[in-house]
Amino acid sequence: MLPLAERLRRIPPAATVAMTARARALREGGADVIALSIGEPDFPTPPHAIEAALAAARRGETKYPPQDGTRALKEAVQRKFQRDQGLDYALDEIMVANGGKQVIFNALMAAVDPGAEIIIPAPYWASYSLLAELAGGRVVPVPCPESAGFHLRTEDLAGAITARTRLLILNFPNNPTGAACGPEEMAAIGRVLLDHPDIWVLADDIYEHLLYDGFRYVTLAAAEPRLRERVVTVSGASKTYAMTGWRIGFCAGPRDLIRAMVNMQGQATAGVSSIGQAAAAAALDGPQEFLAERLAVYRRRRDLLLDLLAAAPGVSCHRPEGAFYLFPNIAGCLGRQSAGGREIATDTDFAVALLEEQHVAVVQGAAFGMSPYLRLSYATSEAALEAAGRRIISFCQSLR
Repeated sequence: MLPLAERLRRIPPAATVAMTARARALREGGADVIALSIGEPDFPTPPHAIEAALAAARRGETKYPPQDGTRALKEAVQRKFQRDQGLDYALDEIMVANGGKQVIFNALMAAVDPGAEIIIPAPYWASYSLLAELAGGRVVPVPCPESAGFHLRTEDLAGAITARTRLLILNFPNNPTGAACGPEEMAAIGRVLLDHPDIWVLADDIYEHLLYDGFRYVTLAAAEPRLRERVVTVSGASKTYAMTGWRIGFCAGPRDLIRAMVNMQGQATAGVSSIGQAAAAAALDGPQEFLAERLAVYRRRRDLLLDLLAAAPGVSCHRPEGAFYLFPNIAGCLGRQSAGGREIATDTDFAVALLEEQHVAVVQGAAFGMSPYLRLSYATSEAALEAAGRRIISFCQSLR
């Protein structure tokens, strides 16, 4: 076989994908596998979004779309930022991409030169670090410990900044912990950044509408308006509207950086599905009342799984403010052996043994830059969560 590009040595497959593939293989072999390993809502796409896509197709909106997004969707995004965060952006400060992940890729490729430092609060979604390294950057993780509620502490952020720092990635509500920063915390983070005018900020707000118990989240550009010309705010249709397969992400930010990101996208994929954009515009501008109903379901699921994990020996779990993940600490399970004879020395050992012996798929905290933890997605039915929780309890009880 001919050699592949050297850059691929730095980019292993995502652990979430790998664990989901292992679970799928077991399921295809006849095992009753419960997958809590992937962050995908189990709700359907809103019917009015589907109807808008069908209508667009029937109108013949099936040609190459603009590289930065259709005017209809960009105007809907413009209204969304004003409605949700009080942020006003011109249309040339907004772009649409093939999911939020491509927005992040575009931003990193447009703003980061090889050797530049990229600060990422940890634990973090694994793709942040992988994409940063693909862009040639050097990742500087800043630990957000459980003792701080997995929140980013300003003193830790300030201590990580150097003359080589080029970009900071923020993700609240957070994947994998569900932690979210309140308005005062976000404003304090903004004050740190005001002292460092050469740093771009990527604020990934993809879980912005998944907040519980009255928690109020304010994105960085709204919390500290003086940073507006340095912040790209990212969101999309995937999590809020259960439209993962439509692949519609969007962002707003400084005009020059957005222009550079559009250029980057033009070289990689060009425009985004015109049909998907019609669906996303309808979702953003259409009825929003159902979101509260879905949020109540997620909250019940969170509380159900928290109660179950509380009964698992050796496991403790922080109560998250948002998203649809739990990030339990399994330190009390390490140094032991499973009923199947597997040594549990790491969270990866735990995740693999849990899948093989109890057929529950989770993702090890090591994949997100912090051990010994697991990420569990509760974006699935209460019946599945109940069964998975019982299996986790049984697994932990059997450790010796």
